[in-house]
Amino acid sequence: MRPLLPLILGLASLSSPVVAQTSAPPSKPCCRDLGEVRARIDGIDDQILHLMAERSRYVRQAGRFKTSAATVRDEARIRRILARIREKAAREGLSPDVAEATFRAMVEGFTAEEARQWQR
Repeated sequence: MRPLLPLILGLASLSSPVVAQTSAPPSKPCCRDLGEVRARIDGIDDQILHLMAERSRYVRQAGRFKTSAATVRDEARIRRILARIREKAAREGLSPDVAEATFRAMVEGFTAEEARQWQR
C-alpha cells in the first residue's frame, strides 16, 4: 500500500490540549488569499503532528502489554478503528474514504514501528 499523509487517531492530552475546529468550514471566505489558506493548513498540520506524537507515546505503552511480536497487529482492532473513523468522518462532513485511507496509512506506520521495537 502506498503511504499517504498520515493524520490523527487522536488522543488529546489533558495536560496539553490541542484545539481543532471540527465544524463545517465557514460558509463565507475565511481567508484573504492563498497564502493565508496555506498558513492555516500548516497550523492544522502542526496540531495533527502534535497528536501523532502523543499517539506514538500511547502505542509504545500498549506494547508493554503485548506478549509477542505476533500480537502487535490486531486485525479486529484495526477494523473497529476504521469503522469508527468512517462513521465520525461522515458526521463531520469529511469523505469516509479519505478518512479511512489516511487512518489506514497511519495505523500501518505505527504498527510497523511497533514491530521494529519487538525486533530489537
